[in-house]
Amino acid sequence: MDKIVGVKGMNDLLPPQSAIWESVEQQVADVFRAYGYAAIRTPIVEPTALFIRGIGEVTDIVEKEMYSFTDALNGEQLTLRPENTAAVVRACIEHNLLYDGPRRLWYLGPMFRHERPQKGRYRQFHQFGVEALGYGQPAVDAEQLLMIWRLWETLGLSVADRPQLQLNSLGDLSERLAHRQALVDYFSAAKDRLDADSQRRLQTNPLRILDSKNPDMAELISGAPKLSSFLGQASRAHQDAVCQALTVAGVPFQMNDRLVRGLDYYNLTVFEWVTDRLGAQGTVCGGGRYDSLVEQMGGKPAPACGFAIGVERLIALLEEVAPVAPAPGVDVYLAHFGENSEPAALHAAEALRSQGLRVAMHSGAASIKSQMKKADGSGAWLAAIQGDDERQAGTMVIKALRGPDPSKAVQQTVSLAQAGMVAKQMIQEQRTHSGA
Repeated sequence: MDKIVGVKGMNDLLPPQSAIWESVEQQVADVFRAYGYAAIRTPIVEPTALFIRGIGEVTDIVEKEMYSFTDALNGEQLTLRPENTAAVVRACIEHNLLYDGPRRLWYLGPMFRHERPQKGRYRQFHQFGVEALGYGQPAVDAEQLLMIWRLWETLGLSVADRPQLQLNSLGDLSERLAHRQALVDYFSAAKDRLDADSQRRLQTNPLRILDSKNPDMAELISGAPKLSSFLGQASRAHQDAVCQALTVAGVPFQMNDRLVRGLDYYNLTVFEWVTDRLGAQGTVCGGGRYDSLVEQMGGKPAPACGFAIGVERLIALLEEVAPVAPAPGVDVYLAHFGENSEPAALHAAEALRSQGLRVAMHSGAASIKSQMKKADGSGAWLAAIQGDDERQAGTMVIKALRGPDPSKAVQQTVSLAQAGMVAKQMIQEQRTHSGA
């Protein structure tokens, strides 16, 4: 019988890689919480109309990339979420979350887009995201950028290895419409030089032509009208305030007047954090301000801004800069031997877990040599050993597995009551020595 394999572009996450993900997820969550953001979780399936209204009917996502289907039970049109901002806004409106003031929210979860899988670009991918709803001040835009800068530091990226911040302003609606018409006029006059995608976008979403990666159009695009020429006083003041805050904080950035976002709802501040270490998929984080989306989705007008970080790309960057060693999955590997040793070993393992340690207990009969080999291979900091003598005395032998010289590893015989305290001290000593 043929084996069944997973869907191409929707990948399993297996140990030890899953331990790296857990570590990164914890660090990211800690940074978000430090800025007052609370977690929100939305379903991975939403009404298709949500994304048509929120993202825009003529975007690539809606036209070509969404996984949409008809619910066989009631005929409802549903879609696996391709992004999560629209879903967060939907949840805030549906549950009236902004009734008592603005909200800072963050999320983590899978997104889905039907496109050709390649490194850093998958059909199921994962994002960390942040949404600040009800905040219109440029200080909130700047705070989010400072938060990302702190996140790079928390994850151990040196300044030289961090993604570079590119910044732009999309202005307000009237400014964008004036710029849009200027783009239509400019590109229409050179329509024979546009590729098929750009010709299609000319009447639907001409701003996206600026984001074309076609080298044959680079010269044409470089001469296109710039949105910055259409910005009014209020838009410029907002942009200047964000830039000033970044400068004062010492966060480097580059203005990029060709930076656009692929979704219709952005205005004013837009940004991307990009790296040259991941090939074509160099954008690790992107976001900006979307002041009209809440009203567009049926809620009371409320300004907002946010961003998303691609988890796969972030971890690929971390591993490219310096391979990430997964943290040990357990602290202690419990080996045991002797007649009917497992019941006592189960009790000893529970005693250690009650003292805050992660314990893997050997299962089945095996020589102590074989068990110690498995203990070392488990990645645990310590081995705990119980034989007949230790069981009768209510003790165990604790042996360090990660010392500077394994042949001279430290070991102690301790009571079950003291085992947790002693084990933690020995683990800390090994952490200090290894720099973990």
